[in-house]
Amino acid sequence: MADGDLIGVLIVDDHAVVRRGLLAFLETEPDLEVVGAAAGGAEALAQLDTLAAAGGLPDVVLMDLRMEPLDGIETTRRIRSRYSEVEVVALTSYGETARVQAALEAGASGYLLKDADADEVTAAIRAAHRGEMQLDPAVARRLMSNLHPSTASATAEDLTARELEVLRLLAEGRANKEIAAALSLSERTARTHVSSILAKLGLNSRTQAALWAVREGLVDVTAPSS
Repeated sequence: MADGDLIGVLIVDDHAVVRRGLLAFLETEPDLEVVGAAAGGAEALAQLDTLAAAGGLPDVVLMDLRMEPLDGIETTRRIRSRYSEVEVVALTSYGETARVQAALEAGASGYLLKDADADEVTAAIRAAHRGEMQLDPAVARRLMSNLHPSTASATAEDLTARELEVLRLLAEGRANKEIAAALSLSERTARTHVSSILAKLGLNSRTQAALWAVREGLVDVTAPSS
């Protein structure tokens, strides 16, 4: 399990070659520690239960979406329900927008293409751990167009003025520390606002909230963030 400043990672993929490849290069990163590798959803959930009992949950799960019988989408949903502090980054093939959308709605905080370079994988893990969200504008537009109206259970009017400010910054990909600095808040207060926003909107992740904000016109994904 990860100690100190190490970022604990659990790899979930039903292809042994992929698991071994991810393990090989993640272990070369000084700030990352692979705490386990699972060949399927049920095994991943069992490992998480064991790690939780030992007080050593991973910070980030790399989750393959195409698995049987328990696929990565349902596994992500169960992880986020049981262990909300664990971030999930989906592993997907190019063009699987529907699967990516489903994974984000299940609570994944981001996604990676399976042909991503090693540095892209590590960057995504670190970003998820920091609470950051980085979506390509074109991908964000495609996902936004398919975001179901029923995904969120409230409207912008249900959020306070401060929560709307926090949500706009979150949708720009800002981490809690950056949100706090921008609004002259403590990081704990920023984190509390984010949790309140998710609860009010009935969403499970920062990425869901960001996509919702884009769909509602609260932020323009085509404009560069400051």
